[in-house]
Amino acid sequence: MALVKFQQQTSDILCCFFEEQYLETDSANDFDPVQIATQLRQLGDHYDETVIQPLMRNVQKAGADQANVVFINSVDSLCKMWVAERPEIASEKHLLKATMALSLYMKRNCPDLSVRVRDAIANILNNRLGSWIMQQGGWEQATSI
Repeated sequence: MALVKFQQQTSDILCCFFEEQYLETDSANDFDPVQIATQLRQLGDHYDETVIQPLMRNVQKAGADQANVVFINSVDSLCKMWVAERPEIASEKHLLKATMALSLYMKRNCPDLSVRVRDAIANILNNRLGSWIMQQGGWEQATSI
């Protein structure tokens, strides 16, 4: 999968994840950004029930200029905790789950902050997880629970 195609798919998925309008840009029948966004929500929901709330209080307390940094630090903290608990699961899978869990919390509970951290989310997905997601065969395989 080409990097540009992957990044466009990521953009489409984030539009669906945040329930925004998107222009269908991928004519491949096997790529469904709505379905993938739903699977990402399920990943996030699964972990939202455990440890998200304390981490997100830190993001809520952060100033507007620090929200992205605190969000990324919270994602990394959550990911490290899960890697320590379940080392048999790829650390990238933990990072994906942590990113989406915290993103869901932001979307549901802090919509004004979710706009501010969206670039941080895209950065994590494209730059830190992009290669791994493509190695898994794309979004369809990487989002399976």
